[in-house]
Amino acid sequence: MSDPSGKIGVALYGSNGHQVQKRLVGHPRALLVAVAEMERAQLPAELRDRADIAHYDTLEPLLADPRVELVSLCSPRRRDQARHACVCLLAGKHVYAEKPCALTEEDLDALIATARRTGRRFHEMAGTAFEQPYLAMRQIVKSGTLGDIVQVFAQKSYPYHDRRPQDEDVDGGLTAQAGVHALRLVEHVAGQRITSIQAFETRRGNPVRGGELRMAASLLLRLQSGGVASVVVNYLNQAGMGRWGNEHLRIFGTRGFVEATDGGARTRLVVGDKDLGPLDTAGPAPDYFDRYLDSLRGGAPMPLSVEDELHPTRMTLRARQSARRNDE
Repeated sequence: MSDPSGKIGVALYGSNGHQVQKRLVGHPRALLVAVAEMERAQLPAELRDRADIAHYDTLEPLLADPRVELVSLCSPRRRDQARHACVCLLAGKHVYAEKPCALTEEDLDALIATARRTGRRFHEMAGTAFEQPYLAMRQIVKSGTLGDIVQVFAQKSYPYHDRRPQDEDVDGGLTAQAGVHALRLVEHVAGQRITSIQAFETRRGNPVRGGELRMAASLLLRLQSGGVASVVVNYLNQAGMGRWGNEHLRIFGTRGFVEATDGGARTRLVVGDKDLGPLDTAGPAPDYFDRYLDSLRGGAPMPLSVEDELHPTRMTLRARQSARRNDE
């Protein structure tokens, strides 16, 4: 049963990640109708005291609410999230899930298969390539301006804080929780599908004695085109950086290169003997969640198939396996 206004009824499950509650304040196409495993104080002030928002203790009664059409998942333990997603899909709900949506390839395959079988739509919170300046870089690559892409470098650096879980089952761990952003830059921005991946991780720098949190990882990638890529991921960003995330992306082609550095604050395009300077990033960058909502109501399809959207996630899971083997 959808809302009489025609808005999509959205439920939030869990707060272990980037929930979409702020996006739902006054949203023209979506209405928050239920939450579970989330404190009332975690909702925006505009939603906190609304009597029509049901507050449930667990996922099961939330799924029984007929007003719920779409569930946004930030499961309390990421290890459980693929199972939660399948339960939601089997209950007839669409699902929008925090990354990584699964912690094993078997769970990822089961999730995709369940979405196909039920006819419900599943998407990960995978809009990295459609935010500026990465959308402008994606468009430059697709235009052929850089020629054949030969090499890509990507970096994702977050700060360490005491809330970082030492148990990777809680949030997926460094490579899957943070590294997936960098792999999306390689695949969804540079347009280079990854075919093989090797990873090395270290706990060095972890301030918790005997802690399991990996603090840094280096990844080497082989690309379907025959090109290569390298990725740096860590929890070593410092407050003096002035940005929560310190991302770098450099895409090298046979005719030129394009880059975004310092968390996307600086960009540059060089083609042949011409330094074309900063990119024009003023173009519209539609929100990924909004695109998802539009697609559910018969609007334009999502810019990526589910398989392409989730391929960087699949590669992060293989990278984690590689890192474990390299630790042996």
